[in-house]
Amino acid sequence: MARHRGGGLFTETVNQRVGSYLAVAAHRLRLAPSALTLINLVLGLAASVAVVMLAPAAARGDVPAWALGLGALLLWQLAYSLDCSDGQLARVTGMAGPAGARVDILCDVAVQISLVAAISATALAHAPETPIWLVAVFAGTWMINLVTSVLASSNTASASLMTSTSLPVRVVKLVRDYGAVVTVCGVVIAFVPGLTPWLMAAFTAVNGLFLLASIGQSARKAGLVAPPHHPEA
Repeated sequence: MARHRGGGLFTETVNQRVGSYLAVAAHRLRLAPSALTLINLVLGLAASVAVVMLAPAAARGDVPAWALGLGALLLWQLAYSLDCSDGQLARVTGMAGPAGARVDILCDVAVQISLVAAISATALAHAPETPIWLVAVFAGTWMINLVTSVLASSNTASASLMTSTSLPVRVVKLVRDYGAVVTVCGVVIAFVPGLTPWLMAAFTAVNGLFLLASIGQSARKAGLVAPPHHPEA
């Protein structure tokens, strides 16, 4: 836990903590950090593929939506906890490096693309009138989380829009905490799948506003007016 890479309130309270136990178990089994990354990939993809394949059956009532949603939620959370654990294990054992970081990012991209597909498939199965443009905008704005995560690990990353670490601010930030977001998605798929389009619209609005605010903040720091030029005498 002392070597985790941070995250939101939910992630630090749940996923990083579970990840620390998984990292210890992996270390005792002599598993490399990348092994945890690949297990995260397999579990995350398996959950999403199951939702995509079974969403029409759940909409017809042939498959219990609650079982599908909660099963996917469990696998998504376990996958994310493994995603948290691989970095902890790499840093503690001195195995952190650019190759492992690259694999981690690529697996994160794959899992989150599959998650977007699962949510979209649920929306279209339970609410066929869902606009296709909403699916497209939802998918695009969802990737903002990944982009900002990559930027946060680079030297060019800008500061957080809300730098306070107070509890109220951290609660507000739950709207972009991946662990909390996955939980909400699983619960909606399980118990109110017909509201999935509204969930997509809400995430689109949150991520879109965050993108605009981030662009504004970065542009302000970069400066929109060039400094005066003083030619040499």
